[in-house]
Order: sequence, then structure tokens, then C-alpha cells
Amino acid sequence: MMYRPLAVFIGLRFVRARKKNQLMSFVTLISMLGIALGVLALIAVLSVINASTSTMRAETLKTVPHAGLVLPDDTLPWQQAVSVLSGQPGIVSAAPFVSAEAWLRFEGYGDFVEIRGIDASLEPTVLQQPDEHLRALIAQLEQAPDGIILGTRLASRLGIFTGMPLSATPLASLLTGSTDAARSFRVVGIADFGFYDNDSIALVRLDAAQALFAAGRGVDVEIRLKVSDIFNAQAIAAQAASALPASDYRVSSWNETRRSLFDALRMEKILTGFMLLMIVIIGAVNIVATLVMAVADKSADIAILRTMGASRMTVMAVFVIQGFAAGVLGTVLGALGGIVLTMNLASITRGFENWMNTLLAPGDVYMIAHLSAELVWSDVIVVSASALLISLLATLYPAWRAARIQPADVLRYE
Repeated sequence: MMYRPLAVFIGLRFVRARKKNQLMSFVTLISMLGIALGVLALIAVLSVINASTSTMRAETLKTVPHAGLVLPDDTLPWQQAVSVLSGQPGIVSAAPFVSAEAWLRFEGYGDFVEIRGIDASLEPTVLQQPDEHLRALIAQLEQAPDGIILGTRLASRLGIFTGMPLSATPLASLLTGSTDAARSFRVVGIADFGFYDNDSIALVRLDAAQALFAAGRGVDVEIRLKVSDIFNAQAIAAQAASALPASDYRVSSWNETRRSLFDALRMEKILTGFMLLMIVIIGAVNIVATLVMAVADKSADIAILRTMGASRMTVMAVFVIQGFAAGVLGTVLGALGGIVLTMNLASITRGFENWMNTLLAPGDVYMIAHLSAELVWSDVIVVSASALLISLLATLYPAWRAARIQPADVLRYE
């Protein structure tokens, strides 16, 4: 027969024993289900947030470079910098660009935008998304010295279509009250630049941008880098920059240039996790209530154990194990349910959408099938470990009360 410590043996017997107090059984069930529900909700909701964050990251990286490097002066031609950087470890490709603000004007309407000058032959190699339409427009841009590509929302707001002419005036010229640097462009196409840049980005050829911003100051050529690991973009870019001739290179990564957005998403995930953790804590409070009733119900058994030589720590361990069993079972059920729900969330929401449209509003009025989830195993581990820790802490006070019971005070009336 396998050896088991006394506290484990008695604690598991208490768990399996049929409870005479139906209220205690009910509270135990509620505590287990509460913890399971909390763990399930945490895993599912955090997975939805992960999927949303991944979508926003992919949309952001449609126009934002994985990493960027500013060439400090004209002593190093960008062609040489691109050649050196492209051969560095972790660098997939590199391309030059210049970027500055300008006033875009069309038939009396206008807006401030970021005009980015690109090398049409190298730009497709650093694009994050496999957008064949944008690649085709960039190929057209290479053949059009005065061509410009607009974001979808920007073009819609100004009422511009492909082939229409417009003018661009650098912001630096406007600040001096001069419009001499204004330059005419013709729209070669309209492209999707992601959620956040469709209303603020316009692409032109590199030489056209340099001519447009020639009178301004501080418009340096930057090198856009596409890296193999976007989560380590800063370190990869900094290491690649060390292969260039010694100078003061300014290196930045996508998570720096969009820090406010992704910090907000990270904070949202943390706060949502804390709020949903309250469900687990409520379940743990029920564990406290269950153990308090169990201690009162088994005070005579505790006294007998003490008289037979069991230490206070043994008695405390018995009730810790009894209460912790509900936490373990609830955590396991919740984790399994959360994993299954996350993996099938798209199918579930699609089925719910079909049911809603069939029952309430035929004609596909309700559209909720776009909800997706991305399961991250580290989240599952953290959620499960947190639930187990909360369950363990919930058992300590009732177990401590049980260990303080004096056998003489209990057995006096038996």
C-alpha cells in the first residue's frame, strides 16, 4: 500500500466523505464553480484581447517600420547604408525613406498629412503585409515622377480619386509664410495603410520628396528595416547599426514609435484581468465559509486527533488540503473549459450569429462572427497559478482556527 502522510490521508478523506450538512455541500460546490467560472472567463477574455492586440499590431506595421535608423549627415550615402544593413543578422531587408509634414490641397480643401518619400524598387521588400494592390501602386509610382499614393480615409475625406491632381506645400514653408516650395502631384492610386494611418499618410518617390522638402531643415534620410523578430526589433537594429561607420545613429523600433497605443492595450489587459480575478476571489471566499463550517462540524474529530499526538501543524495541513482540493478542481475545470472555449470561439460566435439572425431578424442583421481569440499558454499558466494561490491563501485562516482548538474544551462535553 502506497505511503501517504497523515495530513494528506485525513484531508482527502474529509473531501470524499458524504457531508451531513447540505448547506456545506452546496457552499463547497458554489466555491468550486465560482473558481472554475473565473478561470474560464479570464482565459477566454485575455485570449480575445491577445487577438485584438495582434490585429492592431499587424495593422500598425503596414506603414510603421519594424525598426528605423536615421542617417546623421550626408557623409554616408543611403545606398551604402542599405547594402551594409541588409547583410546583418536578423535584418530581412532595408529601404530608405524621408518623411515630413505637408499641407495637401485639392480644389479648395486641404489637410495636414505626413508625406513619405520612398524608393519604389526597395520599398516592397520591407512591407509587412502581402498587399498586392499596394505593391502594384508602388510599381506605378516608380514610373511616375509626380505620382502620389493616398490612404483610403484621406482620399475619401478630400474627395479625391485616381488620376486627379493636387498640390503639397511643406509645413516648414507655411510657417515662414511662403508657398514657393509647393509642388503638384497626380494620384496614382489609393491604398490601405492600416487602421491608424489611412487618414495621415501619402507616399511619393524619394527624389520627389527630397525636392519638396529641400528648403526645410532636419529632413534626413532614414533607413526602414524589416527584421526577422519584431519583438526584438530594437536590439536587432542596434546591433546592425554597429556595422556602419562610427557615428551617432538614432535607432527606433515600432514599439517605441507606437508606445502609447500598445501601453494602453497592455494596461487594458492587466486591468481586465484584475477585474475578472474578482470572480476567483469570490469563489475563494466561499472556500473560507466552507472550511469555517467544516471546522465547527469536526471539532470533536480535531480534539481526538490532538489527543492521539497530532501536532497543530498536522491539523492545519488537514484543513488546508480539504479546502485546497476545491480550488484545484475548480482551477482544472476552468482551465480546460477556457482552453476549449478559446479554441472554438469563432465557431461559437458564428453559430450564435446564425441563431440570432434566424430567430430574431432574418437577413443577416446581426453580425458578430468576427470575434477571434489567440490562446497564449503563458496566460493560462499565470491565471491557473493565481487561482491556485488565491485558493491556498483562503484556506489558511480557517485551518489556523482549527489548529488552535483545545481538546479539553471540546471533549469536556462529549
